[in-house]
Amino acid sequence: MATINGNTNWGIIPLNSSNTSSLSTMSWDYRSNYLKSANDQLRYQIQWSESGMRGSVEPSKHNAVVVNGITTQGDVVNVVFKVETSVNGDDWNTIGVIKKSRDLVNRRYNSGVAARLHRFTIDISQLVSSELSYSLCPINKGTWQSNYYGGMNGGLMMQDNVIGETSIVGNPISRFNVSDNGTFRRVRVSATFEIIDNEGNIINATNSPEIAPILTVINSVNQFEDDDVYYNNSYDINESNESKYQFLTRCPNWSNVDVNEDFKKPVRIDEQAEWLQFYIRRNYSDDIRTGVDDIVGATAIKIVTYDNNGIENTFYLRDFEDNLLTNVTYSGYTIPRNLQNQMFIQNISPDYIINSGNVWSKGSSRTPAPSSDYPYWNSYASDTITSSTMYYTATLVKIGMWSPYSEELISNDYKYTIDRDSDSTPYGFVRFHWLNSLGGIDSYTAKRDVVEGISIDRNVIERKSGDRTWYQANSGSSSGSEANVADSSNGNNSYISDTMRGGDIYKGGREVTNVNAEKNNSVYTEPLNKSTSSWLKGIMLSPNVWIEMDTSATARGNSSNPYLRPSTKEYIPVIITNSDIETVNQENGLVKFNIEYTLSHKVQTQRN
Repeated sequence: MATINGNTNWGIIPLNSSNTSSLSTMSWDYRSNYLKSANDQLRYQIQWSESGMRGSVEPSKHNAVVVNGITTQGDVVNVVFKVETSVNGDDWNTIGVIKKSRDLVNRRYNSGVAARLHRFTIDISQLVSSELSYSLCPINKGTWQSNYYGGMNGGLMMQDNVIGETSIVGNPISRFNVSDNGTFRRVRVSATFEIIDNEGNIINATNSPEIAPILTVINSVNQFEDDDVYYNNSYDINESNESKYQFLTRCPNWSNVDVNEDFKKPVRIDEQAEWLQFYIRRNYSDDIRTGVDDIVGATAIKIVTYDNNGIENTFYLRDFEDNLLTNVTYSGYTIPRNLQNQMFIQNISPDYIINSGNVWSKGSSRTPAPSSDYPYWNSYASDTITSSTMYYTATLVKIGMWSPYSEELISNDYKYTIDRDSDSTPYGFVRFHWLNSLGGIDSYTAKRDVVEGISIDRNVIERKSGDRTWYQANSGSSSGSEANVADSSNGNNSYISDTMRGGDIYKGGREVTNVNAEKNNSVYTEPLNKSTSSWLKGIMLSPNVWIEMDTSATARGNSSNPYLRPSTKEYIPVIITNSDIETVNQENGLVKFNIEYTLSHKVQTQRN
C-alpha cells in the first residue's frame, strides 16, 4: 500500500473556473466554459512536487519511505491518464489510457535553473475528435428521437441485423447496435500514478485518482481570424442571458450583425428542414424574476411572424423540450432539471410550422393536474405562417414557472424571410445541408443555372478475336451430329445454342471490362454580400455535405415508416469538387458561388 511522496495537483486543464488556480493569469475568464472544440488542443497536466523538487532532479529509489521493509511512499515516475467519454454522463466508455513520463525540463532563460515541480502533460484532442462526427435529424421531423442517440449518425457503419431480444424472429424495433449521438461527448480525464520503490521497481501508487472537471466537446472548428479562444461561453446555454447565447450556426441572420446588413435568411415556403441546433448546460435562470426562485417551467423556440403592418402571430415550437431531463418535482409538477448537458435540435422550417400540427400557444395558467408533464402548454396555435407573412424570427426562451410567466430571451433573434419563388425550372432548385464549423447543421437553397452531367471512365483490355473464317451451314438434312438435329420439313435445325461455329464476331478485340461513371452537377447561388458569402463558404470547407432528393427510392422510406421518415425527401451525400471560390470582390460588390459537386454514391454499372 504505497502512496506518492509529496502531492499532486492539476496544472493546465481545459476547464477551470478558480481564480486562484495556476490558470488564473493564463487565459481570459479562466477558461470556465464547459463547451469545448474537439479540434482544439485539449491539454491536461499533472504537477507533482516534493519539498520544492525542481524539474531537473531525477526520481530516486533512495527517496522511498520504507516501513518494516516495505515501501510506503515513493517518487512519481509516470502519470497514467485515463480518458473516458459519455453522452449521458453516467455510462462511461474508456477510449484511451496514456502513460506519460515527465515533460522536458523548463529552465530559466538567464541562469539555466530548472523550474520547480515535475509536470506531466498530454493532449487528448485527437482521441476525442475521433468520437465525433455529425447527427442529422430526419427531414420534416420536429426534433430527433433522443438526445443521447441523436438522429442519423455519422461515423462507422453500424451492424444492422434484425435481432430478437426475447423472440428468435426479431422485433419490429431493434434495441441493439444503436450508435451514440455524433454531435457531442462528455469527457472525463482521471490520473493515477506510478512510483519507484526502494529496490528501483516501478509500482502503482494507491492514491485516489485525480479527476479533472468534466466538460463537453463538440465537432467544431475555431478560426484564428474569427473566434475568441474557447468561444467565451457564447454557445453554452447557462443560467443567465448576459451573453445572448447563440445557436450553432455562423449564418449572419441574427439581430446583432452590422446595422448596415439586416440580413434575413431566405427560406422557401415548401422547405421541410431548417434546423436550429444548440447546447444546454443549465436550464434554470437568474433573470426571469427578481428576488425569488428562478424555476423554469417551459423552454421553447419562440416564433414571431411579421406582415406589412408589423407583428402578425406569435407561437412556440417545443418538440426538443420533450428530450429535456425531467427527474425533478417542484410543487407537485414534474419539470426539467437544472443540469442538462445535452445537445438539442429544432425544426423551424415553414412547411413544418404550417403542416405539422405541433405548434403551440402559451397558456395563461397551469390548469392541468399537478402530475401532468409540461402543464404550461395548453393548446395548439391556430395562426402561424400565412399568405401575408413576410418574415419571421426565432428565439430560444425560458419561461417562468409561475404567474406572470415571464420570458427570458436566451438567444438573439434569428431572422428568416419567406421566399415564395416557385420551383418552376425543369431541374428544380438544389437544397444543401452541411456540417458547419460550429458542429451544427446549416442549410441553403441554390436556385440559379442548375447543370447536370456525367463523366465516364472505361477500363479496356484486348482479347483474342473469334474465328471469322468458317460459318456453320444449315444443310436442311437430318444427317449430322446428335447435337444438331435437322428439321427436314422446313430446313430449320433445332440447335441447342445460338452460338455459331465460325462467324462469332460479336466479341473479341478490345473489350470494356468495367465502366466507372460519376454524376457531375453544378449550381449558382444568388448574389451574396460579404458576411453571407463568408458564411456560405462553409459548404466548400465542410467534410460532410448533403443535398435533398425526392425520388421513388426516398418515397419508399416515407411509405414504409412515415414516423421516422416523415418526408419523401432524404439526405443524399455529395462531394464538393470546387478547387477555389471567390468570396469577396471589392469592384463588383456582390459575389456568386458556383457550387460544383458529385454524388457520393457512384453510378452503378455492370462488369464484363
